[in-house]
Amino acid sequence: MINNSNENSLMDDANSPELNRKLMGNISQDFIKVADQLKEASYQIRKRGFSEHPIFAVTNNEVELGALLIDSQELSNVFSYRASFMQEFVDRKLIGEESVPLFTENFKNPDEYCCLFALIGEFSGFVFVPYPED
Repeated sequence: MINNSNENSLMDDANSPELNRKLMGNISQDFIKVADQLKEASYQIRKRGFSEHPIFAVTNNEVELGALLIDSQELSNVFSYRASFMQEFVDRKLIGEESVPLFTENFKNPDEYCCLFALIGEFSGFVFVPYPED
């Protein structure tokens, strides 16, 4: 970890076995319903040159982060999904400047994985979820 910063702890802990399995199950069930739209949005974010590191905030609360992509209940989903990217997280100090190298190093292939920033209940953190295979 770099400087023991909070966002690195979130990154390290987000996919750990201690993560609430019920919460991950809920996120996974919801993700299946919106995966195609998120994958296309990820592709468009990268293709149009906005960022090589798309991030989708998944939340059950109102947040002012990114742009609303899929509202809750829009596709029979529970959570809302907001499209963003790494630079917005840096600008808002959700990822520290000193943590950018670690974040980019750990960022999974966006053609295969969706980077979700989950803000659900007491939990907040980065979670990489594989897109379903065609």
